[in-house]
Amino acid sequence: MYITCLDLEGVLVPEIWIAFAEATGIPELKKTTRDEPDYDKLMNYRLNILKEHGLGLKEIQDVIATIDPLPGAKEFLDDLRSFTQVIIISDTFTQFAMPLMKKLGYPTLFCNELIVADNGEVTGFKMRVEKSKYATVKALQSVGFETIASGDSFNDLGMIEASKAGFLFRSTEAIKKDYPQYPAFEEYDDLKAAIKNVINN
Repeated sequence: MYITCLDLEGVLVPEIWIAFAEATGIPELKKTTRDEPDYDKLMNYRLNILKEHGLGLKEIQDVIATIDPLPGAKEFLDDLRSFTQVIIISDTFTQFAMPLMKKLGYPTLFCNELIVADNGEVTGFKMRVEKSKYATVKALQSVGFETIASGDSFNDLGMIEASKAGFLFRSTEAIKKDYPQYPAFEEYDDLKAAIKNVINN
């Protein structure tokens, strides 16, 4: 039996930190996992910027409330779930993702938790497990599932590489060039057809 594992940001919804950077006018917050492979380093960088500007969870959630899934994402997800189990594996946080899950029809999501002080300041973050995307697909395989994975960033490469089939979706030219062994798609219909082809063969 197959489980399809998808990244969230950049694949199904816009990049939350980029939207927040644009809303606040803080360009430094536009840096994402497409730019920085070390997630701990990236998150600590972000938390320092939030502290510097006196911004907390409420301000981020106010911006997230204005974000919609990418055009066609919900339909893609609904179609995919008609012929394969789907888990969204993201390095984002429950406090960010839940409003977006509602707009996507509440698919299964594995992500992380922010540590938030009583005053709303984001003081840290708790990762579910180290290398969570890779660790999750290995755990699924250990209980008898074959995995298919797709994502757009450096932090998706572990789960893509570990899966029976892996695809890049709307990735950067640099990542596509460095990892030519993974088929790269720009449209949901093409990704869906590739996933269906793996399952049927």
